[in-house]
Amino acid sequence: MPRSLSRGVVALLLSCTLLLTTAACGGDGEAQSVSGAPTPTASASFEQQKLAKTRFVANAGLAAGATYQWIVKPYRAGKFKKGADGRTFALVKAGLAGAFTYNRLKAATNNAKGDPLLSKAVAPLTAGIESLKDLGTKLRKGEVGDADVGAFEGVINSVKDAGKSAGAEVVDKVPSASQLSGG
Repeated sequence: MPRSLSRGVVALLLSCTLLLTTAACGGDGEAQSVSGAPTPTASASFEQQKLAKTRFVANAGLAAGATYQWIVKPYRAGKFKKGADGRTFALVKAGLAGAFTYNRLKAATNNAKGDPLLSKAVAPLTAGIESLKDLGTKLRKGEVGDADVGAFEGVINSVKDAGKSAGAEVVDKVPSASQLSGG
């Protein structure tokens, strides 16, 4: 099989994996309601969550690790520039990492709701996390710029700072390829 054709097949398979992973990363089927309260409080369903801080740290750490390893680091190395060696594969991995990061940050905010102090620290960050929703697709298509990579870094750093202020320090943990692809 010609090299360009095999690269196209790999890119197509990874793109399909991204789409399936993004679709599978939706909610857990429970409807969430938005309250009119100015400050977040732990709801009954989230109060029952065991080890909320530990789960928050794990999910936020995976998001931070994926962002640094597959988005920030390759971007700084120039892997996303046109004509760069391995650009297509780097962009597909970055797209997967973007979707993974969004999913893990959403999970981390849900985990934070199980701890009153952590929920107050993380609540202001939900708008920033929502802004990352479509950046995975933008990365995969190669339409990424300094502002996009900066958005990922900014949200991750804000989540880390919020966790630290609530006594839940987040440490980067690079996810495995199977975790990244949703397997």
